[in-house]
Amino acid sequence: MKEVGKIWMNGKLVPFKNAKVHVLTHALHYSTAIFEGIRCYDTPSGSAIFRLPEHVERFFRSAKLYSMKMEFSKEQITDAIVKTVKASGLRECYIRPIAYYGYGTMGLTPTPNKVDVAIACWEWKMGESKAGKESGARCKISSWIRIDSRSQPMQAKAASNYANAALARVEALKNGYDEAIMLNHHGKIAEGSAENIFVVKDGQIFTPPLSSGCLAGITRDSVIQIIRAGGQEVTECELERDDLYSADEIFMTGTAAEVKSVAQIDDVIIGNGKIGQTTRRLQKEFMDVAMGNDQRFSNWLLYI
Repeated sequence: MKEVGKIWMNGKLVPFKNAKVHVLTHALHYSTAIFEGIRCYDTPSGSAIFRLPEHVERFFRSAKLYSMKMEFSKEQITDAIVKTVKASGLRECYIRPIAYYGYGTMGLTPTPNKVDVAIACWEWKMGESKAGKESGARCKISSWIRIDSRSQPMQAKAASNYANAALARVEALKNGYDEAIMLNHHGKIAEGSAENIFVVKDGQIFTPPLSSGCLAGITRDSVIQIIRAGGQEVTECELERDDLYSADEIFMTGTAAEVKSVAQIDDVIIGNGKIGQTTRRLQKEFMDVAMGNDQRFSNWLLYI
């Protein structure tokens, strides 16, 4: 990772290389952290952060679900994100706010410890999201079951949730695939390791409901709104593995992934194995929005 600009830590911008935590930080041992992933795009009208209020709102909702007493308001965190991006000097970047139980008392109970907050940003490179943009991604149905709300709050974007997702991602990569798709405890489709999933069949678009155990993705919501604004409906319903195998197209959405195509699941080729027309159209429409070229959603961009 290229170290650029500064990182905001508990109200102060510090040099990138000096943004450190103690080895006995509670979150390091017990995954007591919540975070966000946000994109800043280099648009023709200048750098713009995508749906920042929604990300900040989810950040605080996640903190509440983990009994975190935030020392900063939503307005202060919003301002800090903008300051951090400006300090980076980057016109386009990935932004990572994180709140975590810090150094103090060790033991399972986190609440005696202070909640620390940091915000970092770095140059965005396509990396893991490349598969699905230039050609369809190859996905594997994971042997790891998606954890659900009986275990921990799934609508919190919590670090602990991603240990489950990381197991699925690594398993898929070791087996020669690009990404994992996770089933919930009922055997229904939940989501990818870090993306929501959509199925196109006979001209209709389907996606699992939030009750499936998937995260309420902000890119998911954006794509649903874009589809509906274009006069088409999205049906939220439980999906079986068979629904994936028999789909005409499958695409996934996420802050990192944006809109990416799925060409294969397990040994089954989806459609003709190429990026489908609906997926290609939504890739373009989403980027038109992100780049400020679609005035219907201009309020989603905060220019800095």
